[in-house]
Amino acid sequence: MICICKRSLIIIIFLFLFLWWWWWWCNYCRAMQESNGTRRSLKTKPYGGPCLATNPIDRCWRCQKNWSRNRKKLADCVVGFGRKTIGGKLGKFYVVTDGSDNDMLNPKPGTLRHAVIQKEPLWIIFARDMVIRLNQELLMAGDKTIDARGANVHVAYGAGITIQFVKNVIIHGLHVHDIVPGSGGLIRDSVDHYGLRTQSDGDGISLFGATNVWIDHISMSNCKDGLIDAIMSTTAVTVSNCHFTHHNEVMLFGASGSYSGDAVMQITVAFNHFGRGLVQRMPRCRWGFAHVVNNDYTHWIMYAIGGSEHPTIISQGNRFIAPPTLAAKEVTKRDYAPESEWKHWTWRSEDDLMMNGAFFVQSGNPSRKHPFSKKDMIPAKPGTYVSTLTRFSGALGCKINKPC
Repeated sequence: MICICKRSLIIIIFLFLFLWWWWWWCNYCRAMQESNGTRRSLKTKPYGGPCLATNPIDRCWRCQKNWSRNRKKLADCVVGFGRKTIGGKLGKFYVVTDGSDNDMLNPKPGTLRHAVIQKEPLWIIFARDMVIRLNQELLMAGDKTIDARGANVHVAYGAGITIQFVKNVIIHGLHVHDIVPGSGGLIRDSVDHYGLRTQSDGDGISLFGATNVWIDHISMSNCKDGLIDAIMSTTAVTVSNCHFTHHNEVMLFGASGSYSGDAVMQITVAFNHFGRGLVQRMPRCRWGFAHVVNNDYTHWIMYAIGGSEHPTIISQGNRFIAPPTLAAKEVTKRDYAPESEWKHWTWRSEDDLMMNGAFFVQSGNPSRKHPFSKKDMIPAKPGTYVSTLTRFSGALGCKINKPC
């Protein structure tokens, strides 16, 4: 009799746990379907409805039929800490006609490498669809815009893009994926200078001592190191409308615990979709200030936002959908330091939408005011708006003479 009772109790407990797991999994899948259904269909076939510019950056330019005849208007649309970036607005157009990358010292005219090393401001566009496999990292000069609208342009299967000790750069509309380290060697970074480079890390886009940079509507995945790294006193940066998938360490802001020069760093992360197959660092911050506003976090395995060396992180109006793993429900990670230290860091969550058990551990003095201009801080919508605000994240399939 006792054995039967014990067996019955074990069966009841097992059934209870199974039903609880089934209920929880169904709710998680429903949340994921809600967050990704529309976006998934956008990635598999062209959107055929009316132009929908769903956030303030896109409303500035996207629904204008003549956007291709007024490309430089894009430079008026950046917001956040990178708001003063104009890229190559004051320069001529440069049309990339050749997707090759064979000569690091004397790049062929018509190639992307030849375009980005010129001294004068340039607005760089593409004559056709192309896949550019960079043999070594692409070292950019300042005052440049890479504008891939109207073409399907992939920087893939080779080295990535480096913006080092220059200012005023816009990168828009590219697919950047499957980036591997460059072997290094002699590489030209301007028309009158070249130098010996060591092996590159394999970042998709690397910002090194850069100022006034805007990265917008980029689709990024599967790079050897980070998708976007901003280090060595990089500041005045906006990363917006991007779609990130299938990667481990997504974004690193701040070089190391020993380099306090990154305290000047100010970066806005807005209207991005952190999607399938991501693990951590969305972003991971050291020293500086990150405004993380109206992003959609539908996937992470370890954590979403992390940091060390007392960065200031203001998270506003984001949607965080926690993964199935019980150990990864926490959005934040700062166990690089003891609580006695990190409890003084200013990490705030305001109007964020937490789903599937996600939670954000706040710290610092909630009444402390951050010393930044309202012009630098994008006004946040509540997290319930995020699926709309990020609906068209990633590279857009723009067509000439049609609203984008």
